[in-house]
Amino acid sequence: MQSERILEVNNLEVCFTSDEEALTAVKNISFHLNKGETLGIVGESGSGKSVTSLSIMRLIQQPGFIKNGELLFRNKQQNELNLLQLTEKQLQQIRGNEIAMIFQEPMTSLNPVYTCGAQVMEAIRLHKKISRSEAKQQVIALFEKVLLPQPERMFNSYPHQLSGGQKQRVMIAMAMSCNPSILIADEPTTALDVTVQSTILELLRNLQKEQNMSTIFITHDLGVIAEIADRVAVMYKGKIVETATVHDIFHSPQHPYTKGLLACRPPLDKRIYRLPVIADFMEEDAAGGWKEKLIQPESYKVLEPNEWKKASEEKQKLSPVLSLNGVCKWYPVHKGLFSSAKEFVKAVDDISFDVYPGETLGLVGESGCGKTTLGRTILQLIRPTSGTISFEGNDLSKLDEKQLRPLRKNMQIIFQDPYSSLNPRMSIGDAIMEPMQVHNLHSTNQNRKAKVMELLSKVQMKPEHFNRYPHEFSGGQRQRVCIARALALEPRFIICDESVSALDVSVQAQVLNLLKDLQKDFRFTYIFISHDLSVVKFMSDRMIVMNKGKIEEMGLADDIYYHPKSDYTKRLIAAIPKGV
Repeated sequence: MQSERILEVNNLEVCFTSDEEALTAVKNISFHLNKGETLGIVGESGSGKSVTSLSIMRLIQQPGFIKNGELLFRNKQQNELNLLQLTEKQLQQIRGNEIAMIFQEPMTSLNPVYTCGAQVMEAIRLHKKISRSEAKQQVIALFEKVLLPQPERMFNSYPHQLSGGQKQRVMIAMAMSCNPSILIADEPTTALDVTVQSTILELLRNLQKEQNMSTIFITHDLGVIAEIADRVAVMYKGKIVETATVHDIFHSPQHPYTKGLLACRPPLDKRIYRLPVIADFMEEDAAGGWKEKLIQPESYKVLEPNEWKKASEEKQKLSPVLSLNGVCKWYPVHKGLFSSAKEFVKAVDDISFDVYPGETLGLVGESGCGKTTLGRTILQLIRPTSGTISFEGNDLSKLDEKQLRPLRKNMQIIFQDPYSSLNPRMSIGDAIMEPMQVHNLHSTNQNRKAKVMELLSKVQMKPEHFNRYPHEFSGGQRQRVCIARALALEPRFIICDESVSALDVSVQAQVLNLLKDLQKDFRFTYIFISHDLSVVKFMSDRMIVMNKGKIEEMGLADDIYYHPKSDYTKRLIAAIPKGV
């Protein structure tokens, strides 16, 4: 096996310094990559996996530095190089040419002022002495290879004109442009729909086989790793705690952290009330050590299908809290500057359904299907083109802003990105208190502060967090703050709009459990919007599948999952990573 190794990482240690302390982000790790294989590196945010990949590329920026280690790379000429001993000029010949990287967020990796074609051309001409016309032909051929529609048009398009999946394909084309020996893919499918994710994974597999390329695939989701990797290294707090084949990781995980990561994913073959979390499998001490513990049996309590179905049907005997009838939201598209003729983008097209007290209605579909537009239209954040939306007997579409204001406290929304939902200049305590002040609840600020403390406790945050700012918290903690803010007005109806899609699977499990606990305590009614059908199935009593602004099918969540009627729904289900 030694002769097949293309990369060997020995005793890598990476540190970050600040005025207060030095943090060791990667702690003395060692692993290798064989020619033609895919090594998956998996772990939560903060585990050190992205820092490891940036170290291989020698892209760690101040205040970070590689303190110790050896990065042995066998190049195309079969020379063994220690990447840590190369000059910046020598590294420029390696980066992009021999070792390429696909970054997590394609929109921030692509320059918004240059066309996609020009950016890939630049990457090619940096390493190959060829003319612009030759480079352009190579780019168009690459765009065809990564299955971009209309490659010529894509060549002249700017990043903002492409969908998330198309931007990721441009990044893959750029990474593949010089036939690298190693491709590092850092969370390349995290923000994508399951169907787009499935096609990107298949594309990467095909390109790897075609070019006998070695790949390091980084993700927080073991389900995705099962689809693409040969071996897996599991990282936890800067250390590699387990390395094994994909089969062994799934069928006989050794480390409790690995067992926890596997259990956090919503199961597809059964219905459980709570998702297991990492803390069910291991506990840490103050010194950063850990010990394994047995999972509590109630965490795995399986609900009988008839028991769950009966509970769901009982809710539907009540009067609906929300009724939609023929709701449309159309956006006009002008054909030209002087043309009066219009076409319409039918973002939401003739939608009708009821939502009953205490139930969770799941809304699932790919990006662009209209589910977020529908959620905002229900809350009158955008006004419908036609149709009626009745909430607790009030036709919202006929009310003006002044009439809507007292009703708004009963209807809340938890947005997808908690960071952009919070004012960075406002402490989280003030952010939660603000809606109470607007609606004049709890009479005095002292009473409001006491209520904020109670809410922070409800979402498993601490009282001392009151005066801290959003940037001081992790993504999962920020989402808890947004949930506490939504609860501040004691609403009866909440829309969760992709509220867990950007979170690690382990943090996602904690937030989903929290939402279920709060619903049990306060009898909330939820509309739960997501592109992830496995999450929607776990959360929902009933489910609506949307496609191109219309309802594809609607029914009990388990019935739709196990007996889908629409071909579109079948494709969504087939695209869910199933594991090994």
